Amino acid sequence: MVMPAMGANGVRQTVNAGISEAQTIWNLRSALNVAALNCLEAQHASILPNYKSYLGAHSRQLRSTNSAVGREFREKHGRSYRDAQDTYMTQVYNYFALPPALDDFCDAAVGVSSDAAVAPRGSLSEFSVAGLSRLEAVFEGFYSEYEQYRVDLSAWDAEYGAGAATTAAPQPLPTEGPIFQPSPTVQGAGSTDDGG
Repeated sequence: MVMPAMGANGVRQTVNAGISEAQTIWNLRSALNVAALNCLEAQHASILPNYKSYLGAHSRQLRSTNSAVGREFREKHGRSYRDAQDTYMTQVYNYFALPPALDDFCDAAVGVSSDAAVAPRGSLSEFSVAGLSRLEAVFEGFYSEYEQYRVDLSAWDAEYGAGAATTAAPQPLPTEGPIFQPSPTVQGAGSTDDGG
């Protein structure tokens, strides 16, 4: 797994780092879309209706945001902007659907989608910054835990694994002893052989 690098500013360089206001709104919408499609456990059942309410209540601002995002990509990438935008958005969707983080993401998406469903019209800029930050915290937690796991595994391998230098010759496995004694024969089906 490729880990997003930590930037000099202390922010992990994920698909959500250093993005515009319009892209922040659109990435939160994308995250809620991923949640509506992937968070199918009973405890996440509120996500889909919340997402639908959010789309309905903010349809005008979301349409204008989508246009703004398209203009940003066109300004940055010229005539090939559509390919660049499609590639980036695929990365966004894949980011939020990361399998090992999905359960925690879905749990967080319940609260974010609930707040999204009642966010006042015209408030998506502020709401999206806060909502995306809440969801991003799930992935930061996952990446931090995964990095610690890799450090711990490397230390374990260095001390005990194949890379560890040992001076003692390997000991042969035992071939006799209590664990190798034959088990008592069963007297018959259903017998407990309790001596009676």
